[in-house]
Amino acid sequence: MLDGLSETALLRIAIGVAALVLFAVILLTSRKKPEQGKRTAPQRETGGPRQEPTLRELMEADAGAGGDAAAIEQSELDLLEKTLAGEPVPDRRPHPAPLPGARPDESFDKVVSLFLAARAGQVLSGPDLVVAAEKAGLVYGHMNIFHRLVDNHPEQGPIFSVANLVKPGSFDMTQIQDLRTPGISFFMALPGPMPALDAWDAMLPTAQRMAELLDGVLLDEERNALGRQRIAHIREDLRNYDRKQQKWDLRTTR
Repeated sequence: MLDGLSETALLRIAIGVAALVLFAVILLTSRKKPEQGKRTAPQRETGGPRQEPTLRELMEADAGAGGDAAAIEQSELDLLEKTLAGEPVPDRRPHPAPLPGARPDESFDKVVSLFLAARAGQVLSGPDLVVAAEKAGLVYGHMNIFHRLVDNHPEQGPIFSVANLVKPGSFDMTQIQDLRTPGISFFMALPGPMPALDAWDAMLPTAQRMAELLDGVLLDEERNALGRQRIAHIREDLRNYDRKQQKWDLRTTR
């Protein structure tokens, strides 16, 4: 029978058989499963523009290929997708602890202040201020100024604070060697962590000690020399303030 076929017919048959074999090879190759452990992205429907797989699809495909799907937390996936999409996500970084001297409650109704001024023709130097503050039991902290804190309870806020008279009132420790100032301010914001009169009895000796160490002059809030009569008047004013605070506390607790 083959003898009766022409060379052209044989050639056509050979080409047809080769095409069938090639088609079978292509079909088997396309149906071959991915190798064990090889990562594959999930397939999308054809017919539209090509789209890259999302992070969730890649991770879920990875889990299906042998990973532990239970280890993929839903919340983590959501956060990662939002981050990659540029959407706002909650700040989950640990917040630093507040610096020493931060008030737990920013509200106050009275401020009592004193000033320590350098003598005429002189200034207070930064290094001398730091040494005097440490000797007087002050700590550097919130707002870059010094504070006296309640022993063993710094979270209650400052009893009183000490600021620079030169704006903005802070002490830049990176330039403290070059600091020169005409004076500093002692102030306490009331109500504070202890009764007002007790806070005054802590602030006045500290101011007097630093005035001695820095060879400065203590002034009242009106920039007048701080004498005994003025001190007695301040103490009486603070005693009355404490009485009013006690009356207010009794009213609110009834």
